Amino acid sequence: MIKSMTGFPHRDLNAQGLRGSIELKSYNNRYLDLSISLPPYLSRLEPRVRDFIASRVTHGKVEFWLRLRELDAPVAVSADLVAAAAVAQVLVEISAACGISDPPRLGNILSFDGVVAYERTVDEESLWNRLAPEFDACFLDYEASRRREGESTRADIELQLGRIERALSTVRELVPEIERTIRTQLSQRFRDVMGDQVDEGRVLAETASLLMKYTVNEEINRLGAHIASFRRIAGEESAPGKKLDFLCQEMNREVNTIGSKNILLPVSEAVVELKDSIENVREQLRNVE
Repeated sequence: MIKSMTGFPHRDLNAQGLRGSIELKSYNNRYLDLSISLPPYLSRLEPRVRDFIASRVTHGKVEFWLRLRELDAPVAVSADLVAAAAVAQVLVEISAACGISDPPRLGNILSFDGVVAYERTVDEESLWNRLAPEFDACFLDYEASRRREGESTRADIELQLGRIERALSTVRELVPEIERTIRTQLSQRFRDVMGDQVDEGRVLAETASLLMKYTVNEEINRLGAHIASFRRIAGEESAPGKKLDFLCQEMNREVNTIGSKNILLPVSEAVVELKDSIENVREQLRNVE
């Protein structure tokens, strides 16, 4: 099954004491590259989130955000009174130096780091049990969007495979013409050099040798087999991108060989069509998982 590497699901959280959102963005990338953004007090959940995503995505750059505006977890707030007193004293000294008689305001003191500490006490296991169903739902939307885009990509690829098959059919139909041309040209060369003293046995032997050298039947058959394998893998495997790209390389190899053996203009035109179609397929595969 062809799936796109691109997806942009978003899910709002508004249940079980959770208020916030989950967001995913993914783009094409040769390998799996994860970027996880969690609230600081949930940083210990990052390995679980990373494993959750890695078990469902094999390729692509994936950016994940969990934003929580509200969480029903106990909050512990403490003040460092020694630090607060030291900050107040320094502010008094600065005011005196500047000729300001106003005492320091509480807001000024609280603006210094370390004066007040704010910490949530989170039961990680309980929170994960609440978040996991939301992650699952978000990933269902994610997979659906990737499949929709993948179907569109597959339709475009199928058009290119049709072009490949038509061009290949043209080459296959021209095989007898290739063989006739080889026989005619070789026979004429012998007659141009030897006149009526042509050794028909030698002409036949040289013709057979050239036919073996320039025949493209094997390349045609292998190219047809690659196309069949491409369709099978695209329809059956969950992440076929790399295999399909490898098959395109093999198709290109067969087309190059056909081009190197070619002696007819219509075959040259078919080879150009084949190479262009295969390159278009590879372009589409760059965004396929």
